[in-house]
Amino acid sequence: MTTALVRSPAIDPRYACFKLAIRESKIHHRGVYTLERIPPRRKVIEYTGERIGRRETKRRGQGWLTYLFTLDDYWTIDGAVGGSGAEIINHSCEPNLVSSIRKGHILYISKRVIEPGEELTVDYRFSKKIEKVRCRCGAAGCRGAINLK
Repeated sequence: MTTALVRSPAIDPRYACFKLAIRESKIHHRGVYTLERIPPRRKVIEYTGERIGRRETKRRGQGWLTYLFTLDDYWTIDGAVGGSGAEIINHSCEPNLVSSIRKGHILYISKRVIEPGEELTVDYRFSKKIEKVRCRCGAAGCRGAINLK
């Protein structure tokens, strides 16, 4: 089994609405940071990648590191293949972005003003039905796990 790894992550400007950069992260390995002020309720970046069905999602989801985002009951987007850079955005229990699925597109929208230099984060909202994944976000209100309670 191969693990999907984004070897040379980059922000694809075709999908980013603001100037963003990938840097080392205190949360997990690398993260995405804004280089400019982002107002609230703005599209920041679209999560892109290869659209795969249930069987392939199950196969690719076996690795220790994946970039899978569930689109609906059948389709999943694998950000490791053709990702916009949004696949590098880390989880936080108190995120500054929210994900929104609109007409088959996964958009990350700012929840509040995000200042230059801030790491972009989103709540991954893993199901409580799957194995617990420890959270390292460091937020004051951290749940201790990426999974919902």
